[in-house]
Amino acid sequence: MDARGSTTSAPPWRRALFRPVSPGQWVADAALGALFLLGAVVFLPVADGFWGGGSLAVVVLMTAALMLSRCSPPLALAVAWAGALFQMGTGQMPMVANLAVFVVLFATAAYGSRLVFWAGFASAFAGALCIALYLFVVAPYFGGDFFSLSVGSGAEMREAVFGAVLVFVSMLFSFLLAWTFGALFRVVVRGRETRRAQVLAEERAAAEQERGRIARDMHDVVAHSLAVVVAQADGARYAASADPEAATQALATISQTARSALSDVRMLLTQLRHRQAEGPQPTIADLEQLYAHVRAAGVDLRVTVDPAPPGEPPAAVQLAVYRILQEATTNALRHGDGGPVDVTLAWLPASVVLSVRNGRGPVLPVLPARPADPGPIAGDGPAASGPRPAAAPRAASGDGRAASADPAARVSVLHGPPAASAGHGLIGMRERAELVGGHLDAGPHGRHWLVQATLPVAAGA
Repeated sequence: MDARGSTTSAPPWRRALFRPVSPGQWVADAALGALFLLGAVVFLPVADGFWGGGSLAVVVLMTAALMLSRCSPPLALAVAWAGALFQMGTGQMPMVANLAVFVVLFATAAYGSRLVFWAGFASAFAGALCIALYLFVVAPYFGGDFFSLSVGSGAEMREAVFGAVLVFVSMLFSFLLAWTFGALFRVVVRGRETRRAQVLAEERAAAEQERGRIARDMHDVVAHSLAVVVAQADGARYAASADPEAATQALATISQTARSALSDVRMLLTQLRHRQAEGPQPTIADLEQLYAHVRAAGVDLRVTVDPAPPGEPPAAVQLAVYRILQEATTNALRHGDGGPVDVTLAWLPASVVLSVRNGRGPVLPVLPARPADPGPIAGDGPAASGPRPAAAPRAASGDGRAASADPAARVSVLHGPPAASAGHGLIGMRERAELVGGHLDAGPHGRHWLVQATLPVAAGA
């Protein structure tokens, strides 16, 4: 049983009859019922022609209907009808206890199921008709001081008919008014519930988007930094004996790259813990540092910016440009053929067009690993899912770039797109472009791999 008093294992008939209500609502309904019972008993009719015991029974039935109206609208409607029929069957006149009928009609419209909702609507018509017929046909035989439709002259008959119609219309209006208030209350409550569900769905969607954004940032930071670290570590490994200075420079680059990546990861983790904490994001002013990292990993990176930015681009566009270039150059480092990588940036008045072009890398033949030198492959290249080929090491040159130490050992076989392991990066780049209203294409272009994106500057503002 939950906090509202409902049971998930209750039989269907019980779930159809009773609504889950809180203990506080039970207490409020019981207190209201006690006050109503006290007032109805005080104003019990005691005039001649009325059956005292029957009046008390009607009061009890109407009080029970009122107390059940919130937790069980169908049962309350049935009890109210039972009390009304008993009242008319014993020839009793209207009393204070009959006011409970309005509360019951309100409850059928506010809390009832679809069937109970329309049963309350029909009860308003049936109840008004029964009251009119009872007062002008049945009550006179019990001594009631009302016009009779069955006796009297023609003028009296007309007056009686007019009175019956007037009673029917007035009671129908009163009953429908109570039912309509209940229907309006139902609409308001359901509107609030719908709004609450919409807000919850929006919060979940925003949280999902935030997780996706942080996942993209984490991928961009970690993939780029680790690719540079692995390339530098391989170069330093093979250059340690031949060129200690180059090895020292490679280790310095590894240290700087790792520290920068650690700082970025800490910022992302802070954003995960505190959603309001938005740390500084990369901008186009940080591109030179990005280019330096890529060049330090041994990539011949050639950058062309023409024309230059006309002003200060929107922050979202700057972040998208940085992350797309970061991912594209990382893919060129991990999956390229080791040749030049061309980066082009064209800042137009309404958009920025960027492209990254690199040679498509070779698929190395599957060769038995040499016991003396297993030749680990940097990154997760095309052969990552199968047996690892023996890779030729990269030696660090004087300027920190890695070059092949044994070109003859590499068999170049041009292949198509980068390995499937880079799929998340391509998806992330495309999503970043779409977030600022742009688009991105990536695929083979002749003997090269081309990533090209167009980002509208105005859309990113």
